[in-house]
Amino acid sequence: MAKFTRLQVITSMLETGLVPLFYNDDPQVAVNVIQACLDGGARCIEFANRGDGAHYVFEELVRRFNDEPRLNLGTGTILDAATAALFIQLGSNFIVGPTFNPDVARLCNRRMIAYTPGCATATEVSNAQELGVEICKVFPGEELGGPAFVQALRAPLPWSRLMPTGGVDLDKDNVSAWIKAGAACLGMGSKLIPAKVVAAGDYPTIAGNVRQVLEWIQEARAGKPVL
Repeated sequence: MAKFTRLQVITSMLETGLVPLFYNDDPQVAVNVIQACLDGGARCIEFANRGDGAHYVFEELVRRFNDEPRLNLGTGTILDAATAALFIQLGSNFIVGPTFNPDVARLCNRRMIAYTPGCATATEVSNAQELGVEICKVFPGEELGGPAFVQALRAPLPWSRLMPTGGVDLDKDNVSAWIKAGAACLGMGSKLIPAKVVAAGDYPTIAGNVRQVLEWIQEARAGKPVL
């Protein structure tokens, strides 16, 4: 079962402002990536369900980081309730999907697990919120219009907490634009954790990337409340 409550996970996402996400089929490499993200200051990390046997790797990660109080480990690329239930049973602290699935929302509510579904319209965001979603993933962020989309969507739905994913670059101006447009937090994958860097075992670079993005987020927020 999850180590952290839904409120603790959501608070951690909002306070740090960043959710690194990645997939690797080698448990030791995955451990090293997570440790690098933790060293950089991340607290909520999404392991994507993107390969055969991903749940076996995830189970090993939960075991290896069982005594790590800083880590809120969640699962991404979840499309259906059955898969969500599997990862929740293994200890996932939050569930992320590229799409919005009402059945997944109901399951997560039943288990008091944070669910962050991919939403691409105001209707999808509103429907997700109706089923208890606190943070909606704006996906694919760049293709939907970038920071301008977040700003436009929050005009009629100013209470919305949005996490753009896809199109968030390792660039100060880009990160700042998303935050100033109203993004509550940012999801970052290959731009933050490049495959070449992982293959080279250059984990300090990953830690440095995470640390840099967190600094840019704090600068862009300029002391504004996030909760």
